[in-house]
Amino acid sequence: MNFGSPGNLHFDKMAESDKDQFDDEDIEDDSPLEKRKKIFSKESVRCMMYGFGDDQNPYTESVDLLEDLVVEYITEMTKKAMEVGRPGRIQVEDIIFLIRKDAKKYSRVKELLTMNEELRKARKAFDEIKYATTK
Repeated sequence: MNFGSPGNLHFDKMAESDKDQFDDEDIEDDSPLEKRKKIFSKESVRCMMYGFGDDQNPYTESVDLLEDLVVEYITEMTKKAMEVGRPGRIQVEDIIFLIRKDAKKYSRVKELLTMNEELRKARKAFDEIKYATTK
């Protein structure tokens, strides 16, 4: 199979555009991962890793790598969400739209949103009862 043949010109152009796309991403990154503000503490990442089956004391390099991957994922999803919905704003619907094709993530987000709504209603009912008993 010869990908350089004229019959595969479309493939070559796609490869070039993908290469350009990745080159642009490298340029857009204005701060190296080491200089970014840390979102998670190292200890919380270690605990999450242990909770998901890693060693109780994972390698520092593993913790750093996982943290970098999570920060990069969140950053990319945030950028994409800003492009999808209203300019300059991110709404829950934007995130749902972006993950709609990933069944696991979609079902987990729906589960968490449902749980959040139930908790909000329970707090409201509790506050109403508390308010009614103080009068």
